[in-house]
Amino acid sequence: MRTELKNRLLLGAAGLSLLALSLACSGSSSSGTNTQPPASGTVAMSLSDASSEDWAQIGVKVLGITLTPQGGGTPVTVYTAPTPAPMLNLVHLDQLSELLGNLQVPAGTYTAATLTIAANPGDITLVSSSDPSPGFDLAPGTPVDPANIQIKNASGSAGNLATTVAVNLVTPLVVTSGQVASLDVEIDLAHPALIVEHTPASGPAIWAVNFNGPVRHRPNFELAGTILRHAYGSVTSVATDNLSFTMVKQHEVYPIPATGPAPMAGLQTLAIQADATNGTLFYDEDAHTSSVVRSFSTASLSGKFVRVAARYQVNGTLTAVRVWASSTWAPIWLSPEGHVNRVNQLTNRIFVDNENGASVPITVDANTKFFFRTPGNAQADATPIGTGTAFLSNIVRGFKVHIGVVDPLASPLVARTVDIEIAKYDGIISGATASQFTYTRAFTTALTNYAVTLPYCSATTKNGKDALGNQILGFKWWNFTFPTLADTGATAIPDFVNAVGGAASFGPGASGAVKAWGTSYVTWGDPAAPAGWSAKWSVLEPTILPRGTVASPWVATANGGSFGLSIPVKGPNAVPVTLSTVPGSATLVYDVAVGPTAASIITITPVDITTAAGKANLATYVATGTPVKVYGIPQADGSIKGYALTYFH
Repeated sequence: MRTELKNRLLLGAAGLSLLALSLACSGSSSSGTNTQPPASGTVAMSLSDASSEDWAQIGVKVLGITLTPQGGGTPVTVYTAPTPAPMLNLVHLDQLSELLGNLQVPAGTYTAATLTIAANPGDITLVSSSDPSPGFDLAPGTPVDPANIQIKNASGSAGNLATTVAVNLVTPLVVTSGQVASLDVEIDLAHPALIVEHTPASGPAIWAVNFNGPVRHRPNFELAGTILRHAYGSVTSVATDNLSFTMVKQHEVYPIPATGPAPMAGLQTLAIQADATNGTLFYDEDAHTSSVVRSFSTASLSGKFVRVAARYQVNGTLTAVRVWASSTWAPIWLSPEGHVNRVNQLTNRIFVDNENGASVPITVDANTKFFFRTPGNAQADATPIGTGTAFLSNIVRGFKVHIGVVDPLASPLVARTVDIEIAKYDGIISGATASQFTYTRAFTTALTNYAVTLPYCSATTKNGKDALGNQILGFKWWNFTFPTLADTGATAIPDFVNAVGGAASFGPGASGAVKAWGTSYVTWGDPAAPAGWSAKWSVLEPTILPRGTVASPWVATANGGSFGLSIPVKGPNAVPVTLSTVPGSATLVYDVAVGPTAASIITITPVDITTAAGKANLATYVATGTPVKVYGIPQADGSIKGYALTYFH
């Protein structure tokens, strides 16, 4: 019998999540003849998450979201899904936000949010990617049988099962009429308890999906910098001045019908403005033409299906950077989207993972334009950063792209536009100096491996805002463990160089070395690299380790303790792992038990090791021979500082 965590620790929304709820609130009061309605703010709601090398689809159905007023009271509904609820593929939302709609919320202070997620068989879908990581137990492009997915903490009657997740806000959300606020609530795929695999002695593997623990609040301080995933909809009206249109959100029907892609109307509407200053790029998919418009007077949008690349303004309104329009759904929807899994410069093709775990080849020709999403800079957001096949050398596996094709029915597909929504490098960090550092990344398919040296962005580059609303300049980074504690300013680079210098060794040879691992999100055309990528921000992540066993038992100290970790596939040596029991910075610990009533039932129990009971549990189970999974960061003294520990029994 083998039980093991198989999800990969990766960067997520605005730092560290796989699913983020972003609530941007603004509005003004209104009055009537005899009464004064309660003041309210407009809630512009979105969902976002991180990528996963192992999964092409992690589908969830969010049924509803509420906010809890300070001091209690009736929760306020801010999102309700249509019936049937659409499937949201979290893999598409790597560092992006899925815009759900704009709703009115009573002015006031809110201290918690509650998500309701559908939990019937088939309500959560898992499909492996076209090229998963080494040792992953599913073949490429394999859907997990719904009967083998356990959604933990579900309640309700058959056919109406759901799980609710309550999140206490780190800082209250204050909704004030006429002002803008924002909120991020994250469901973190990087969390070691979110997806747990158990392979019994006989029968198929069971995948447990657990939302109790991986959901948290992370402050969001700059709405205008939010990168939105392309929004799909049907146009219901165009303003009389032709400067905006209103659309009803549309969702793709899953599974895709035998007759082809089909839309499903949502309950939310979005108002989209033309960029009257910089111009909006408009693509007529019926006529196969493109133009720059500063109003929609010539766009013929009424009744059309549209795909919109939009950006937030500081007042919460949405402006279109690019709009694709068609009288039918298929040309809008059949626009390849996903993570790049391979680039072939010899054949001038990009290969993009789709939701079915298949690799879709996209031909790049001399006319293909490459855009890099930069919503904080309107002109840069709408200007190509490269054209033609030569630019392929600047794209690697892991970039998140959305492609506009010349003809959606052609084979092979030819890219007219490539929206690089997220550009990132990750892997082992080495050679860190005051000016640059190197990533080395190895994949199952060796042709996709890379080693790249990135300069830090310029010290004058605007890089978000801090909790006080102050502008951050230059490179910033943080530990995965503490996403709200970014290291910024003059000390950021020296601190980063020092932090990535640690290493631990399980034995001689490269395979036994554990070095610093990170992810960096990069920007194009910074003064530090005018014709290339530079690192804007980085996250020092827990290094990925195979499952091991306890070589020497837990020994407690005043503020934590340690145990010896053995991983035979890494080498013969045991490595000390340190854990913290200090409240506020304690290591995450999970007790995973199988049974006892059935070998296919998995129980995932968070263990609070700041308490006497939690410490006793730790002492009982972190004993010699116990199977464990450790996520941690190597230190200069050769130990591993544990971010999360899971033990199995």
